Amino acid sequence: MSKAMLQSMPQTMYDKIWANHTVEERAGGTALLYIDKHLVHEVTSPQAFDGMRAAGRSIHRPDSIIAVPDHNVPTKDRHLPNPDPMSTAQLTALEANVKEFGLNYIPMDDKRQGIVHVVGPEQGFTQPGVTLVCGDSHTSTHGAFGALAFGIGTSEVEHVMATQTLQLKKARNMRVTVTGSLPLGCSAKDVALAIIAEIGTAGGTGYVIEYAGPVIEDLSMEGRMTLCNMSIEAGARAGLVAPDGKTFAYLKGRPYAPGDDQWDAAVAYWQELPSDHDAKFDKEVTIDGNAIVPLVTWGTSPEDVAPVTGCVPFVAEFEAEAKQEAVIKSLEYMGLSEGQLIKDIAVDRVFIGSCTNSRIEDMREAAAVIKGRHVADRIIEAMIVPGSGLVKLQAEEEGLDKIFTDAGFQWRDPGCSMCLAMNPDKAGAGEHVASTSNRNFVGRQGPGARTHLVSPAMAAAAAIAGHFVDVRDFIRGSS
Repeated sequence: MSKAMLQSMPQTMYDKIWANHTVEERAGGTALLYIDKHLVHEVTSPQAFDGMRAAGRSIHRPDSIIAVPDHNVPTKDRHLPNPDPMSTAQLTALEANVKEFGLNYIPMDDKRQGIVHVVGPEQGFTQPGVTLVCGDSHTSTHGAFGALAFGIGTSEVEHVMATQTLQLKKARNMRVTVTGSLPLGCSAKDVALAIIAEIGTAGGTGYVIEYAGPVIEDLSMEGRMTLCNMSIEAGARAGLVAPDGKTFAYLKGRPYAPGDDQWDAAVAYWQELPSDHDAKFDKEVTIDGNAIVPLVTWGTSPEDVAPVTGCVPFVAEFEAEAKQEAVIKSLEYMGLSEGQLIKDIAVDRVFIGSCTNSRIEDMREAAAVIKGRHVADRIIEAMIVPGSGLVKLQAEEEGLDKIFTDAGFQWRDPGCSMCLAMNPDKAGAGEHVASTSNRNFVGRQGPGARTHLVSPAMAAAAAIAGHFVDVRDFIRGSS
């Protein structure tokens, strides 16, 4: 079937973006895909730059790249020397490489600096209909704008730098429709966890997920970014939300967004991107948004989810022997017992931040719970890490930082921080962490650390109580 015939058929949004960027179709179902945008940070880029240098290559399109340090940056006191030599080496290498290759760079002392998946949208670099890559799995975040965005490996980083293309096999189409409306105390993080609990961490393998339905439409751009960020935790290649008026309003006037002379044409193109009404999806999943409740992970996989009002499951509840074995190992690592109430899990540290939940809406969500309260005595450390310097400035203009510090929280500088323990921000062995990040794997936040994924509101409530609590009680005025 010809490309023209395919494009005349009803198409999903993914189909349209893929077709618009196919340079050449190749054998075995692969295609050479043109890449519009490339975000670079200090962890996965050094080897790529070395490869470019060794081959005597130049960057194919320097204007398609923004580089920003995020994974290794200190968040506590940047005036002090970085205590980690490896972090220092990677940060120094990034600065030298971007200078040598002439790339757009946002340095650590720039107010725009932050987590790459927060900075890209903030700067209007992320746009509907583009292909966008980064050497980081959570590049799926940018799908909130209707961009086909996905993480790539170090060798692919070099390939995009040199050729502006990638050879890829097209994924299948999945649509997840969330009906109804979100109940009190629930946010985009609970939606993401509810979807992963339903389909599992392998449920999206081989697919690009398009999120649809009234709950998705009602989400803010920040909420859509949270949701798409965790698409990778469901095994998907990428996540997408159709661009709409909220998308356009968010982008208007941002530094890298189309200017006034190009704006109308850009919007006209963006409005053509949503899936055709009769487009066929390879897999359809429906989630009842009215039934979503505040959720907490209890195990070492994002699919190990329970309502805050529930309990740790019993091993016998799972039919598959392999899953039973995994649950036994998870409970042993997490220091939990079958049937233990989620509310009885004591918390040692609290981390509100990461590319999942570090935007201004997340700060406001946490502040609404924290205001007038104080961190429990048993909490070793409760930190709030904004996703960028601009988020930090806005939060401070709104007085949120004072709410946090008055309550005993640490108000940090922007960066990835405790999400992945590649910097001084780590949890200790055996400590339970209420975390707004995206992964709860063994050792993710420090050797032996026990991570529980929750929303910003739930993390804030756990910090106040010293254990997991139903944030709806806090919202209703009960403590």
